[in-house]
Amino acid sequence: MSYATWMAVLLPAATAFAVIAFLRVSPWTTPLADHPNGRSLHADPTPRIGGLGFIAAVFPFALAHAHADLGVVFACALALALVSLVDDVRSLPIEVRLPAHGVAALVAVLAMGPPPFVPLPWAGIGIAVAVCVVAWFTNLFNFMDGSDGLAGGMAAIGFGVYAIAAGSQAASLALLCIALASASVGFLAHNFPPARVFLGDCGSIPLGFLSGALGLYGAGVAVWPWWFPLLVFSPFIVDATATLLLRIARRERFWTAHRGHAYQRLVLSGWTRPRLAVFAYLLMTAAGASALLARAQGAEIQCAIIFAWAAIYALLAVAVNRRTRRSRNPS
Repeated sequence: MSYATWMAVLLPAATAFAVIAFLRVSPWTTPLADHPNGRSLHADPTPRIGGLGFIAAVFPFALAHAHADLGVVFACALALALVSLVDDVRSLPIEVRLPAHGVAALVAVLAMGPPPFVPLPWAGIGIAVAVCVVAWFTNLFNFMDGSDGLAGGMAAIGFGVYAIAAGSQAASLALLCIALASASVGFLAHNFPPARVFLGDCGSIPLGFLSGALGLYGAGVAVWPWWFPLLVFSPFIVDATATLLLRIARRERFWTAHRGHAYQRLVLSGWTRPRLAVFAYLLMTAAGASALLARAQGAEIQCAIIFAWAAIYALLAVAVNRRTRRSRNPS
């Protein structure tokens, strides 16, 4: 490996670990404490300082290695991190947070240009869809930051798969994805069960944004097909999307805190957090490996793999629902 690659592997992890270790004994733990609420699985206040370690580890590295449109993407991620840090401290209203996510997604998509796989007459629609997808990705890690080890481990796997896929075709993209995976490992050292820290919005929002924006960038420069990032991060996407649609169908207040995600229901039904984390890692690894395999195959095999995953998630949903019902009615 080159010197830059070794630095991408080692430096962000060490920086994130050291910064978070310092912050854990600093006064920042008080204003950034995550007190249990309606969506929490933890019982004690836990500091949401992981995002600060993530910022310190990733963004200086991105400043040195990101170019042109990738630089715009990371600038948008940094802006979201700063807005989200204020949210962690002061709890901003949704009327502020969601527009910020949308503006960041729009700026990033416009910097990258219309998706090349969308025919020119439909470029406007393609941009609108891309903005919505990136904005939705932006919230995925925020939804999944509620269980020990989940967000950090799956970020390391997901961005690691991105880095493998980018390889020598897009060296700058690969290097930045390695740095993101590395920083996630540094955070995970403090977050694996039992978690001593959480990412907080300051870390989860830019992580989600980058998973979507870099996925779109990779498709735009023909490193991978458009469906690749959707399959790589499908464990998060399927859980979050299915949960949202079900809550809307039930006419619930879907914008309020809840514990209706599949991973939350598994913990509430008796799964330990280490068991959940390991299962999630295996699922994410399988999804990423199949995405790497499928991108080199013909359209028929790609469709078969995607439909196979749709069937797997349908079976998993049935299994989670059955376990949830049994835990509520043990007799």
